[in-house]
Amino acid sequence: MRGSLVLEDGTIVQGIFFGENKPVFGELVFNTNMTGYCEALTDPSYRGQILMMTYPLIGNYGVDPATLESKEIQVRGFVVREACRIPSHPNSKMGLGDFLKKYSIPGISGVDTRQLTIKTRERGTMKAAFGMDGEDPDSLLKKVKETPFPDTGNLVAEVSCKRQIAHKGKGPHKFVLIDCGVKANIIREALNFGSVVQVPFDTSSDDVLKNLPDAVIVSNGPGNPAHPEILATTVKTIKELLNRVPVTGICLGHQMIGLALGGKTFKLKFGHRGGNQPVKDLRTGRVHITSQNHGFAVDAKSLEGTGAVVTHLNLNDNTVEGISHEEMAVFSVQYHPEASPGPLDNKYIFAEFARLAGRR
Repeated sequence: MRGSLVLEDGTIVQGIFFGENKPVFGELVFNTNMTGYCEALTDPSYRGQILMMTYPLIGNYGVDPATLESKEIQVRGFVVREACRIPSHPNSKMGLGDFLKKYSIPGISGVDTRQLTIKTRERGTMKAAFGMDGEDPDSLLKKVKETPFPDTGNLVAEVSCKRQIAHKGKGPHKFVLIDCGVKANIIREALNFGSVVQVPFDTSSDDVLKNLPDAVIVSNGPGNPAHPEILATTVKTIKELLNRVPVTGICLGHQMIGLALGGKTFKLKFGHRGGNQPVKDLRTGRVHITSQNHGFAVDAKSLEGTGAVVTHLNLNDNTVEGISHEEMAVFSVQYHPEASPGPLDNKYIFAEFARLAGRR
């Protein structure tokens, strides 16, 4: 079934639906990874977004349930140049189209993703919608312009766990993980160093401390870290935990820690999403190639006078990729050290945090 992708700047491109045939609205973002579409589709950080892959052929190795980062597809829509209909991999259990259909998610193929990526880089992230064949594009464009960006809502509440969940680990430590939309591999990596108690995003600091954690991890997740409901819950909890227990954060968790320390955040023009982002560790001078998926960043100037220290910088645009504190046991990174598939040389972050927890 043919359909269209309509962007808020008036761009309309035609394509072919696969997966579920239905209209959908979201924020169009692009990912530059050559592999990892299963992980990307199920990453809760993409909640509310229409994901476009820049690599031209997607779906060739099918879908392996062992690679999923959550229990469902999180994106609202999927855009590719070519969708492989006959995958080939010994671990594949289904094709990409069947995977999308299982979770009622529409995809659209036959689209010039290179042209749309260039447009997004020049203009910035845009709202977009899928339209069915025969639907009036002008009417759909009007709806796209009038509908607010998905991050005006509390997307974290949609993806966070609803109750406390205990995970038994291999090491001696006990972590409380504040779930803002955690990727499964973050929990798996943390379990190498101890047990993990996963709690909802709006858990109070008192309830976190009742678990007697050696340290607290604030996870990745979707949306605006400065959303009023997030400031009143997760950021408030982090503020109250600082100086009482070691705290670390990944991606959205990093941004929330920046806010809790007194800094500010801002929305990037088109975000960082891919597996080849160069990040310099200012403590060692070493440059790491990192996997990232975020649309907001911490404002470096806003950290002045807070005691926070910038430890990592993105070498593409000099945005903040990591912070620590002069006095408190807290540090965070904007990138994903647990990324799989993706660069593996950043997993030392978990060992570093485990050492911090062990000194408590």
